Amino acid sequence: MEIQAKFAGKRTFLAKGESNHWVTFDTRESSGGSGAASSPMEMVLMAMASCSGLDVVSILEKRRVTLQNFEMTVQGERAESHPRVYTKIHMIYDITSPDVSEKEVDRAIRLSHDTYCSVSKMLEHTADITFEYNITRPEPVESPAD
Repeated sequence: MEIQAKFAGKRTFLAKGESNHWVTFDTRESSGGSGAASSPMEMVLMAMASCSGLDVVSILEKRRVTLQNFEMTVQGERAESHPRVYTKIHMIYDITSPDVSEKEVDRAIRLSHDTYCSVSKMLEHTADITFEYNITRPEPVESPAD
């Protein structure tokens, strides 16, 4: 795999990979950037969420689970001194489904973190990674009385 990155002024970079999609990186104004885009460290957490999320969706789809909504929140804590790596990462999976079991969700998330998600496997060398999940059952839709 190969990427290309270009300096775009101030503290902004543009980068693209083999998929040929450009992504903008920046830093906060307090760090000398314009705050116009996500920082590289934010992108790391976004990559972890996307990587694990793709795994979980794939695993649950193979189980023929109906996903009506799936969202994640990722919270990261970084070391105080440089290099300011992530030391703690907590992932919260929010799933809305009428038919998924807790066992299926737990298994899918564990398979993602333990086997499939490359980003998670890299980050586990510096961060304590934990997760929780919430399952919401959708409200049944009532049919109008005839």
